Amino acid sequence: VPQQVLEQVLRQLQPLCRAEQQFLQEFFQLSQDPADLQGLQVRLSTVSSPGPLPTLLSGLGPTSAGTEEPTTRLLSEIFRCLEPELRGFLDVCNKVHPFGCLQVLVTLSDSVFEMWGSSSASPSSFLNAVLGNVLLLAKSSFNKCIGTLCKEIEEGKVPSKMKGGLLPSVSRFEEFVDFSEEVFRTARRRGELDKAHLRLASSVFSSISSLSSANLKVNTDMVMMENFHHIHCFLCQRKIHCLEDKKREAKQRYSEHMEKYVIKHLGQPLERLNHFFDGVKSRLAQGVKEEEVSFQLAYSKQELRKVLEKYPGKEVRRALETLYRKIHKELSPEENLLPVVWHAMEQELIHQYQEFEDLIQRCYAGSGIAMDFTVEDLLSYFNSITLSN
Repeated sequence: VPQQVLEQVLRQLQPLCRAEQQFLQEFFQLSQDPADLQGLQVRLSTVSSPGPLPTLLSGLGPTSAGTEEPTTRLLSEIFRCLEPELRGFLDVCNKVHPFGCLQVLVTLSDSVFEMWGSSSASPSSFLNAVLGNVLLLAKSSFNKCIGTLCKEIEEGKVPSKMKGGLLPSVSRFEEFVDFSEEVFRTARRRGELDKAHLRLASSVFSSISSLSSANLKVNTDMVMMENFHHIHCFLCQRKIHCLEDKKREAKQRYSEHMEKYVIKHLGQPLERLNHFFDGVKSRLAQGVKEEEVSFQLAYSKQELRKVLEKYPGKEVRRALETLYRKIHKELSPEENLLPVVWHAMEQELIHQYQEFEDLIQRCYAGSGIAMDFTVEDLLSYFNSITLSN
């Protein structure tokens, strides 16, 4: 496993660099004073036969290596291949697994922070610099990976034959969250991951919202309702602090689309009644007095009776049975939202009934006109349909 190999490499690097540093300081009697290196170069310049060390030191004058302390400058030359090799290994890790950059980031971050916070002998400043550079590379790879994933989620196409259920973008988001949370489970810091979670959650919400403009053959509100509900349940289970606001937003969006879905479908079992009383409310809004509504030709007592005749109790029950079969067919069994939606429809239909009844009493007072079914009948219809299915 690349992560385990990287951990092993990092564990061995620190004592190796520390030992080499100690040897250089003791053998060549070096301190952090650059003058020590100059003195060493002078001493070695008397060596008659050139060798690797005099050649190495000859190129480490004050002008060639800035203000680095002499030991670090020597280590940089001795281990000059270390950083390129680590960079190459990081590339391999990223190619082995689509989210390999997460494992690399956690391993490097923990190693660097552990090294900086160690109470033992101070780590080599050379190794600090190398791992710091590689850590920046790992963060860059991680951010690039997240950016690619966000683009994939936002630009992902909805399956042409989609009949409901989870969108690919939601599944992709959950896959990443589960994998990353496991990788970061013991990480010392998770700031980078929290930022990534927020970016990805925003991309997923955007991809779901874009369904409203998609040419779907299924009810858009139903698909949105199910996917936001799924995300809300998922985030409730995972309890990720940085996504608390997104969890609340998912619940709100789920509720909004369920309300739209319910209202749209409930226009079907009582469609004519809805249309008639929408007209009554429109006349009242225009300033027509309640007692004068029944004198409007389209909203006379006779017209109301004609509409009510279309909805005897048996017909309403039959329409509700048809509605139940339809939503049962539309909703995906995985989300198990049928009981919730059916109860919401029951509440909405009772609300509509009470509103119709109120308008009859206000605008057709004393006419003796009433609907053929009661609230108790509606409750009975819903209950029996639920039990029989």
